[in-house]
Amino acid sequence: MKPDDIVMACICDYAGQVKGKGFRGIDLKSRLRSGVGLAPTNLMITAFGQIVDSPWGPRGELLMMPVAETETTVDHGGELPRERFLLSDLLELDGTPWACCPRNWLNKGLKTLEAETGLRVKSAFEHEFHYSGSRPRLGDAYSLDSMRLQGAFGQLLMQALDENGVGPEMFMPEYGPQQFEVTCKPQIGLKSADDAVRLREITRSVARALGHKATFSPVMGEGAVGNGVHVHFSLEDAAGKPLTFDPGRPCQVGEAAAHFAAGILAMMPAMVALTAPSAASYERLKPNRWSASYNNLADKDREAGIRISPLSKLPGTDPYKSFNLEYRAADAAANPYLTLGALVWAGLQGIRDRRPLPEPTQGDPGLLSDAEKKKRGLRRLPSSLAQALDELEADGRYRIWMGDELLEAYLTHKRSELKLVKDLDLAEQIKRYAEVY
Repeated sequence: MKPDDIVMACICDYAGQVKGKGFRGIDLKSRLRSGVGLAPTNLMITAFGQIVDSPWGPRGELLMMPVAETETTVDHGGELPRERFLLSDLLELDGTPWACCPRNWLNKGLKTLEAETGLRVKSAFEHEFHYSGSRPRLGDAYSLDSMRLQGAFGQLLMQALDENGVGPEMFMPEYGPQQFEVTCKPQIGLKSADDAVRLREITRSVARALGHKATFSPVMGEGAVGNGVHVHFSLEDAAGKPLTFDPGRPCQVGEAAAHFAAGILAMMPAMVALTAPSAASYERLKPNRWSASYNNLADKDREAGIRISPLSKLPGTDPYKSFNLEYRAADAAANPYLTLGALVWAGLQGIRDRRPLPEPTQGDPGLLSDAEKKKRGLRRLPSSLAQALDELEADGRYRIWMGDELLEAYLTHKRSELKLVKDLDLAEQIKRYAEVY
């Protein structure tokens, strides 16, 4: 007797964890119409699996409404069952969007941006992670031998991503032992964040099927290289015309894209509470760690808050299609909908304010005088999650964009997480995060 599939209707919660409920595959069509019930407090479960504080407690009821185009199937063959899941919107029982749904918040931002400006965001998430099935050796940073030592994992991962329409582009060894990076094609709007969630879960699924683990934790050891998520983004109009490249403007950044990026840079000290939202994240966001530590713009600098991605000058290259900017102060402890939503809302505010693109930094911005930093609007990013949450709470713009209920729920969730790790030393904190991410 061939067993029926179990299909999971899933959401990505405030800790960036994917949770859901399962039903029989033969019931999928009806579930696409009726949804699946969920308690609001499910989103308040911390990364460590505990409910500390919740504004909703045991009360309330929502509908997880599976989104058909996010259906994901990973077939490992052999004796393992197929894995099937769909991502969901969170709705009130009357079918209206729930105010605290991360996917809805991003969607609202994208629709507001297009309604006010006619612009759409095209983006792609680059993920770094550690794969336990690779045999580490001394000196394997970026090496061809690292590809040999990871076996068939990379090939199987790229195949699974391709089969699910995620559009894999590159799989490569990274700097750290057992560390790899996987990238996928840029997508318009919501699909980019959907694909980021799906990519992480497909990667974990393939690793587990091989008897190993893919770990996306921001930091794997004290002083060791961390795992970042870099978000490449560009703008286009409703007809698909790219608008980010303009050879006649400063930094070759088009006018709308310049305002958009300037808004992100201005908001970055508050924004990292959404894009780098774990206690361990701030072990990455330090100077001289190949990660962002200032809200600076720079060209070809992998420690910039926003990096101007380099353009190939080879014949046949279309700079209008390939030119983009890269936000570097993010990691996989973040919910991708909140990460991209943070960029969209801040970028929209930059366009509203016609905020000018700041002058790119040359070298380490930390070496500039305090007076020069102030003149150029440069700020050191928060050095802890607690500090970042205070920045987010104090900045009234995010309260307007998110609404009181979503903002307060998020702040409560993250401060609950901090309560659970406050008495642990750094090594134990890192160990805990590595276990859950």
